[in-house]
Amino acid sequence: MKNLRKDLLAFFRLWYFYFYKRLRIAFLRFETGKNSLVEKLIFGRGKMVRPFIHTGMVGLVILGVLLAPIVASTFPGFAQENWHETPPPSAVLSAVTTEDSATTTLISTKPRSEVVDYKVESGDTLSLIGQKFGISIDTLRWANNLDTISSIKPGQTLKILPVTGVVHKVKKGETVYSIAKYYNTDTQGIVDFPFNTFADDENFTLIAGQDLVVPDGVMPKVTLWSPTYVAQKTPNAGSVTATGLFVWPVSGTISQRFSWYHKAIDIANNSYPPILAADSGVVSVPPYMAGGYGNYVMIDHGNGFVTLYGHLSKILVTNGQTVKRGDQIGIVGSSGRSTGPHLHFEIRRNGVGVDPMAYLK
Repeated sequence: MKNLRKDLLAFFRLWYFYFYKRLRIAFLRFETGKNSLVEKLIFGRGKMVRPFIHTGMVGLVILGVLLAPIVASTFPGFAQENWHETPPPSAVLSAVTTEDSATTTLISTKPRSEVVDYKVESGDTLSLIGQKFGISIDTLRWANNLDTISSIKPGQTLKILPVTGVVHKVKKGETVYSIAKYYNTDTQGIVDFPFNTFADDENFTLIAGQDLVVPDGVMPKVTLWSPTYVAQKTPNAGSVTATGLFVWPVSGTISQRFSWYHKAIDIANNSYPPILAADSGVVSVPPYMAGGYGNYVMIDHGNGFVTLYGHLSKILVTNGQTVKRGDQIGIVGSSGRSTGPHLHFEIRRNGVGVDPMAYLK
């Protein structure tokens, strides 16, 4: 047993010295080769750098090609044997288009910021064109200096405004207030249009020569072709108590209607009247009053509907309390991004803004 142990120790010692010698020789050769390479790169002053880099990149590419099948086999659906099953692009296209080969044109719903041109087609009327672009026929009339409602013909090019109203070229000394008064509309609509720019966003200062979109603006001293766009008067909020419907939160004049960039209605009233809850629910008052809404209150009605009341001068409810339909929650004001006393009133259904005019009774 003792001799066996000595023999084993001698055996492993021989293997140790063998591998040590081989590794040492390999290491010395590696160092010699590395030193030679470094000397050539240094003495060559960079001449060998490019071939060295190119050789290294070729080696990486070859390594990637060799390892790609192994890596791909580790991901479900990317196994090499399944690659041939991928249908060609033409097969995918035919599968999508076999049911309906008709060609359709998708019209973008992206809000427009500028005036565009439209070529009148056969069968077009001002009413149809207005419906196509969501503007009034009077807007088409003023933008194109039309004399009569039927004075368009195929091939004629019309200018299409982004919204119902007019585009005004600002003159020196004009303000949003004077322009709104001239076109018999509310200054808030001009300020809220997202593509109108101002030299000073705090005071809404204008620059002479700029084009200003005046939403719902009406040319003075004209008889409207589309009288449905005349401002409406809201009913007295206290007299409407229909069960299950939203009551008017305040009395006044609707100075701005619901649109894609203004998902609310504005109800103007210079007498600063009280604001009523349109329906029963739980009050939510933000912890700070900042941003475009100014002082505002939200009411969660618990049925998917939430109402918002903005630009208040005073809030008369607290966060978390409940209110009944018709309870006073605040007073009309002009806080936040506002040009005059009015209520910014929103109705949101499942988080999406809807037109309050469809719900108020």
